[in-house]
Amino acid sequence: MRVIAGPEKKTRVMGEKERLITAYHEMGHAIVGHYLEHSDPVHKISVVSRGQALGYTISLPTEDKFLTTRAELLDTMAMTLGGRAAEEIVFGEITTGASNDLEKVTATAKQMVMRFGMSEKLGPRVFGHDHGQPFLGREFSSEPDYSDEIAREIDDEIRRIVEGAHQVAKDILEEHREHLASISELLLKRETIEADEFEALLAGKSELEVWGAEAELPPGPPQERPELPGTTVRDREQAKRQFPRPGLAGGAAELRGLDRPEKPDLA
Repeated sequence: MRVIAGPEKKTRVMGEKERLITAYHEMGHAIVGHYLEHSDPVHKISVVSRGQALGYTISLPTEDKFLTTRAELLDTMAMTLGGRAAEEIVFGEITTGASNDLEKVTATAKQMVMRFGMSEKLGPRVFGHDHGQPFLGREFSSEPDYSDEIAREIDDEIRRIVEGAHQVAKDILEEHREHLASISELLLKRETIEADEFEALLAGKSELEVWGAEAELPPGPPQERPELPGTTVRDREQAKRQFPRPGLAGGAAELRGLDRPEKPDLA
């Protein structure tokens, strides 16, 4: 699950290229998460900025959990790396947008090896002891109780786990590249896609089948445009009451000048 911080920032202006990259990045998370057996179901995908994030993908568990299996951790890591994998596949380049994703998967892999005993190579062992004293203002740290050789093996295992999750993400996106492209384009247009809409699109339904008549309209409420410059809907209704008969030249002149302040009498 992607962590969301802060309110939506629809006023943040992004260039078209950044919006395109963000759409593919978020769709990469969503598609990888959808096709992995042990990841939480995708709840919402959006390219509307929120906090420091340019977009977000939310996945929610179907029930409360107090334990996490090794398979669930691996699938969550693959989903987290889906955004970076999508950038590599589509653009042949990577951006700084995946920095937080990389921090998460590195921390998870490190815990799997050093705390949870989930490394097949190193076995069911715990490496290091926490001895931090946060009440003194110090950060938690881990005291090494292993040799330099074991430290190298720990690094190798962390790298192997992260690269394995990354490869899983790339394989899924390569297999479903058509959906990655088509739904990312719809995400750019709609800005937000809900879970049921996402599943319908993956099932092969068209934009018209998913959104109906709304498919031809831009997202959000329609904007009312005044028929005459300098007037509002309220102004037009007021003018109709004042000049009920259409076609009066005086009525049109009065209507155009409704928002204009009266000129001071200079005599």
